[in-house]
Amino acid sequence: MLIAVEPLGHKVTMALPQCPEVTVRSKYSQYYNMTLIKVHYMCAKNMTSNELADRMRAKDGPSLLNIVFIIICSIIILENLLVLIAVFRNKKFHSAMFFFIGNLAFSDLLAGSAYIANISLSGRRTFELVPVQWFIREGTAFIALAASVFSLLAIAIERYIAITKVKVYGSNKTCRMFLLIGACWVTSILLGGLPILGWNCINDLHECSAVLPLNSRRYICFVVTIFSIILLSIVILYVRIYLIVRSSHQEATNSPAYALLKTVTIVLGVFIVCWLPAFTILLLDTSCKMSSCPILNKADIFFGFATLNSALNPLIYTLRSKDMRREFLRVLCCWGLFQSGRPAERCMVPLKSSSSLEHCTNKHEHQSIPIMQDCTTCV
Repeated sequence: MLIAVEPLGHKVTMALPQCPEVTVRSKYSQYYNMTLIKVHYMCAKNMTSNELADRMRAKDGPSLLNIVFIIICSIIILENLLVLIAVFRNKKFHSAMFFFIGNLAFSDLLAGSAYIANISLSGRRTFELVPVQWFIREGTAFIALAASVFSLLAIAIERYIAITKVKVYGSNKTCRMFLLIGACWVTSILLGGLPILGWNCINDLHECSAVLPLNSRRYICFVVTIFSIILLSIVILYVRIYLIVRSSHQEATNSPAYALLKTVTIVLGVFIVCWLPAFTILLLDTSCKMSSCPILNKADIFFGFATLNSALNPLIYTLRSKDMRREFLRVLCCWGLFQSGRPAERCMVPLKSSSSLEHCTNKHEHQSIPIMQDCTTCV
C-alpha cells in the first residue's frame, strides 16, 4: 500500500508495511500532519490497509471493556475527591503528612480523569488526531500516572526523614514538603512531555513502539528504567523504616512493628501487583515486534489494571486512620448519605481528637528516636 505524506509542501510516498526511512527537514514540521498517525499505526502495529480501514470505520461509542474502565475511573475520581475534601475542610489534617496524602489523591484524581479522556479519544477517533494532539492525549495520562508514582516515593522519603531525623521535622518541615511536592510534579511533567519535546520516532519508523506508535522504543525503555528505580527506592526506604522501628522496640513480636510491617507489605504489594504487568508489557515492547508478540495488542488492559493503583491508594494511605474514616462519614453525611436519622447540623461537628498521624509526629518531635510506638495507624 502507498500512502502520500506531505510535510512542508513536498510529497513523500511510503510503502507499507516495509516502513522505509522518511527524510524531512524537521520532525516538528509534521506535528500537524493528518496522515502521519495512520502511517505510524500501520507500521508499528503491523496492520494491513484493510485492518486500518476497519478501525477507521469502527462504530462510535465505547466497548464493554472501556465502559468498565470508565466506571473504575469514575470511582477513582469520587474516591480521591472525598480525600481532598476531607483534608481541606478539617484543620486537624493540615499537617505535612496529610498534605502529601492530599497530593497523592490529587494526582490519582487526575489519573482517573485523564484515562477517561484517553478512552474518549481512542479507537476511530485516534485517526482524526494530528500528532501534537496525540502527544497531548498520551502525555497527559502519563503525567498523571507518573505523578501518582512519584507521590508514593515522596511519601516514603518524608516518612524516612521523619523517623530518622526528628530535628529536621521542625522549621524546615514546610519547606521540605513543598520541595518534594514541587519536584514530584516537575519531574512528572518533564518525563511525560519528552515525546512532544522531540524524543519520538517521527522520521524513524523502525524505532517506533508497537504500544504507543509515535513514541520511541528508547523512550519507553528509559521510562521503565526510571519506574523500576522508583520501585526499588520505595522498597529500600520502607525496609529501612521497618528495621529502625523493629530495632527500637527490642521485642520482635510487639504489635507496632507488626502493624507497620503489615502496612508496608500492603503498600508494596499493591504497587507491584498493579504496575508489574504494565512494566512487563512495556519491556516486551522495547524488544519485540507486534507480529512476534500479539499480546502487545492487549496493552490497554494492562494499563487499565495499573490505574487500579490510583483507586487503592486512598484506602491504603487514609483509611488506616480512624479520624480520616470519621471525616469521610461526615462528608458523606453532608452529601445526604449515611445520616442514620441524625440531624444534618451534626455532620459539621469537628473532630474532638487530633489526627492519629499528626499525634504520632508531634508526640515524638523532640525525642531522639521517633519510634511511633503508640501510633499503629502510621505507615
